[in-house]
Amino acid sequence: MPAIVDLEECISCGACESVCPVDAVTVEEVAKVDSSKCVECGNCETECPVGPV
Repeated sequence: MPAIVDLEECISCGACESVCPVDAVTVEEVAKVDSSKCVECGNCETECPVGPV
């Protein structure tokens, strides 16, 4: 299952975007995951300072 962003917890820090190997994450007001690109590697969840994305 692709990463899911908790919109109430996301602080838009960009940490998840910087570690995504397939550019599936973009950060504007909050992080967004393009599920068609996500390879479910877990890098974004590991890097997120507020917990799993």
